[in-house]
Amino acid sequence: MSKLFFVLVIGGILFMSGCSTRSYSGYKHYKYSEPTYYSDDKSVYKSTYDKTKYSHPTMRPYVVHGKRYYPTVVSVGDRFRGNASWYGPNFHGKFTSNGERYNMWDMTAAHKTLPMNTIVKVTNKRNGKSTVVRINDRGPFVSTRIIDLSKAAASKINMIGTGTAPVTLEVLGFAGKGKRNIPSTKQLKNSPKSIALHGGFALQIASFSNINGAIKTQEKYNNTNGYTTVIKDMQGANGRMFKVWLKGFKSEQEARDYKANGIFKGAFIVRED
Repeated sequence: MSKLFFVLVIGGILFMSGCSTRSYSGYKHYKYSEPTYYSDDKSVYKSTYDKTKYSHPTMRPYVVHGKRYYPTVVSVGDRFRGNASWYGPNFHGKFTSNGERYNMWDMTAAHKTLPMNTIVKVTNKRNGKSTVVRINDRGPFVSTRIIDLSKAAASKINMIGTGTAPVTLEVLGFAGKGKRNIPSTKQLKNSPKSIALHGGFALQIASFSNINGAIKTQEKYNNTNGYTTVIKDMQGANGRMFKVWLKGFKSEQEARDYKANGIFKGAFIVRED
């Protein structure tokens, strides 16, 4: 029995090590609408990016791990090469960079600089399989990778097991106005508690009445010193607020020690639900 257990443990470690650098943990199947699939027909999308969106928060330069990224507009037909990775369970149900809820069963992806709602065809060079995704998040912040696919998209090109794969990207066009899935107060009250953070401590580093300010701050400070940022949508005495939390502390003392560094003025410790 002990030998079998050892084999199972080693097998699990090898599987998890093949996934994206975004960590893996157990997950539940949240209830979302049916996944949206995208056509590889360029004629069904806008051929140019709306210039009025240049000032959108997700198009501003940002810094992650000390490196500055400059979101930029590309043209239909542009092609890129690199390695793809995928992210799923640990981010399922959390906010993406453009304010949507990440659904690992939907056909979406993260890219460091492409405009949100860019439609991209991704082809796995190992097997020739292709899938079409919509950009709705930022990442992956690993220099050797150019795109982070949802679990569903990664499954379409058979790269779940390997975790990464060499791919080519082709810009097909730009989708219409993207949906911003910010739940209503009623939806928050009835939403599954499993979507919220569980246990441990975090630092609240900012609070906004407008989602755009929260998204900008979340993107700016994500992965600061190895900690991650999330946006908490809460209803308080002063109305609806979007609070930015820095999380990943293993104990209350670790959170207190980090707060004492004074990196975030006015930050305070909060207990995760």
